[in-house]
Amino acid sequence: MTIQLELDAETEARLNAQAAQHGIAPEQYASDFLRNYVPPPNYGRGQPLDAHCNPCTNRAGRLKPGDVAEMTKVMTAGCERLPILPPEVNNRESYYEDRW
Repeated sequence: MTIQLELDAETEARLNAQAAQHGIAPEQYASDFLRNYVPPPNYGRGQPLDAHCNPCTNRAGRLKPGDVAEMTKVMTAGCERLPILPPEVNNRESYYEDRW
């Protein structure tokens, strides 16, 4: 199937940058993106998620090598700015102050 899209300059620049980062043509990047992120026909009707809906898995639904490290980096981005809390704020009494 051939799809023709009108993109604003900013979106086109982002598409080109992402494609260049992956070393592929923008058309191939867009095709891969759609293939990976468009949900299958039964999505949302009680069907389990599969690899088509989860960019961190391969077609067999398993994590690809290196994805755990990448997911950890994404999830912890910005954590270095969080304050370090003393251990006593994370004990049972601190959760139930009004019951002790």
